[in-house]
Amino acid sequence: MAPAGPASAPVLPGPWGAALYECRITHVRSSPVRHAFTHRTYLWLVDLDQPPTLPRPLRWLASFRGTAASGGSARRDLERYLSEEGVDLAGGRILMLAHARSLGYVFNPLTVLWCFDRGGRAVCTVAEVHNTYGQRHRYLLDTDERGRARAAKEFYVSPFFPVDGHYRMTLPAPDERLALTVQLEREGGRPFTATVRGTRRPARTMTLLRAVAAHPLSTLAVSAHIRYQGVRLWLRGLPVHPRPDRTPRKRTRRHDHAR
Repeated sequence: MAPAGPASAPVLPGPWGAALYECRITHVRSSPVRHAFTHRTYLWLVDLDQPPTLPRPLRWLASFRGTAASGGSARRDLERYLSEEGVDLAGGRILMLAHARSLGYVFNPLTVLWCFDRGGRAVCTVAEVHNTYGQRHRYLLDTDERGRARAAKEFYVSPFFPVDGHYRMTLPAPDERLALTVQLEREGGRPFTATVRGTRRPARTMTLLRAVAAHPLSTLAVSAHIRYQGVRLWLRGLPVHPRPDRTPRKRTRRHDHAR
């Protein structure tokens, strides 16, 4: 099995045992029309077994209730999924990159989970995708040493692309820097690329307050921004592909590292 990212789980600095990443998210669409935008936000990197408990006055700014980091139940849910796919972490760590719930709301277009065994060795990466219709799909990835994998597209995300083609993902576990890339490959080229670039800060009171001041209503802004860009594309005459009647099956084959 190819190693998924670094040889050992990264250490999360700071008094809360978590990290914040100030991020720049860029989407570039090259066909059938050229369209690009950049959105700035911040993301959390947390241990699923030990999501941070913030001081009570700050909990309305960031909590993990009802997100993929909602404690033991989330871990059991993910381990159940991994078990169905024949993966056993043997009690190892799971690190999650995502938005926290803020002001009672959370939306994560992409949640990335890096899974390690009890010895800290990388086992697999899970890319969890949510669309704006309330649906979720997981891609189980067997990444190479650079965090690269290729996966068949199995889930309806943008109404301007059908469910076909493949994703080429580069999802190395972050350290001081966060550098994720997802490219859609369809016949004739790569019409869509998304990147996430960020810088790590130890999660503590002042770090969070600065992030909130720089990116107020961050989780609401992500959802609103997606819809705003969709309206812009629709006004430009981009055809809409209907959403499939059925959601993809829960289980999916393990996707090989990119070649």
